[in-house]
Amino acid sequence: MSKSKLITGLFTNRTAAESAVDAIVKRGYLRDDISVLMSDATRSKEFALQTRTHAVDGAGIGGALGGAVGAVLAALVAVGTTLFLPGLNLVIAGPIAAALAGAGAGGATGGLIGGLIGAGIPEHRAKVYDTGIRGGGILLGVEAKTDEDVEKLEKLLEDVGAQYVRAE
Repeated sequence: MSKSKLITGLFTNRTAAESAVDAIVKRGYLRDDISVLMSDATRSKEFALQTRTHAVDGAGIGGALGGAVGAVLAALVAVGTTLFLPGLNLVIAGPIAAALAGAGAGGATGGLIGGLIGAGIPEHRAKVYDTGIRGGGILLGVEAKTDEDVEKLEKLLEDVGAQYVRAE
């Protein structure tokens, strides 16, 4: 593969996002290959039980290793970093967290849009994702391992309900 491709998709609910993460893991990807972005308000609403208890520390991570539905996403959210950008408190987990942190000044001055652009997502797509995340959406991303995986991952995300699926 000449250049790795980041496949992203926006989900409007936790159930669809969990289905996508589980399907990505079944394709041979690891938890560390998957990026998740959501507002802190979405995490508080959608993952209240996991973030208020230590259930995900033991049972959730153990379940993730055992393949329990939704456990991988819950574990990602539990270990995710909360990043404070102007106008939006974000929960970010996975490889895109490093890319956003590396965006540095772009992320600080442009909020999430600047950070996403710095991570390699085109401006028009970054604006769509910013609006979706502010509206309670969950953005997932995964780096395709092979050229063949690019189309398969795009289809997988679309099939489980992702909107604005793109390979960048």
